[in-house]
Amino acid sequence: MPDLDILAIAAHRDDVEQTCGGTLLKAAQQGKRTGILDLTRGELGSRGDATSRENEAIDAARILKVSWRNALDIPDGRVENTWENRLKIAQVIREQRPRVVILPYWKGRHPDHYTCSTVGYEACFLAGLTKLADSVETKRAGMDKTFAALKPHRPFKIVYATLYYDIRPTFVVDITAQFEARLESIYAYKTQFADQEAGKNDFPAHAEIRDRVAAMAGYYGLLAGVKYAEPFLQKEIGLVEDLTLIPVKSI
Repeated sequence: MPDLDILAIAAHRDDVEQTCGGTLLKAAQQGKRTGILDLTRGELGSRGDATSRENEAIDAARILKVSWRNALDIPDGRVENTWENRLKIAQVIREQRPRVVILPYWKGRHPDHYTCSTVGYEACFLAGLTKLADSVETKRAGMDKTFAALKPHRPFKIVYATLYYDIRPTFVVDITAQFEARLESIYAYKTQFADQEAGKNDFPAHAEIRDRVAAMAGYYGLLAGVKYAEPFLQKEIGLVEDLTLIPVKSI
């Protein structure tokens, strides 16, 4: 199987759709192989269950044209930065060998989200260690043979989807052409976003979803002079080869 160009890692099924689904779809339309790794199966959610959310995730992945999607067995509500969890993610990194990894921003309301950011970054680092299979901790977890059979790999780039947190992004991706499909991928989670009594104080009414999604995407699009966009942060300084080709005008 060819390597992934982009792998988005998130805590829950539907996180990716809400934060960077348009970006993944745009990349797929450009011929790139994209993937989604959900760390949990959503069994503690106020709405739906693990089975229904799995089926919804499959539908959403089809809409976003991702090449690969899977979910780990990390308990919902207990995404913790443990050696075992780092190994589980590192195994996927070595198997799928993405060039770019998208993680959630490292601050936020939900502990699973910001822990996913930290454990995901550390897993990307571990995945590149040549002697990872020889570690006492790896052997204790019973994964030494697994890592011995997989070549080390680290993504070239890690970027952070910041939609869940109010911080000025490093860059945005124009998703104007992908907006409607991105919205449909969110709607695919019928158990989450249909009007119902459970969780009504935490979930928007179905009739409000489009306005909310459009408002956020429109705000970040406005910053870059496009209709709709998704925001990202990178830790590194950007490198420019030609000043005359920098997009987004200053005046």
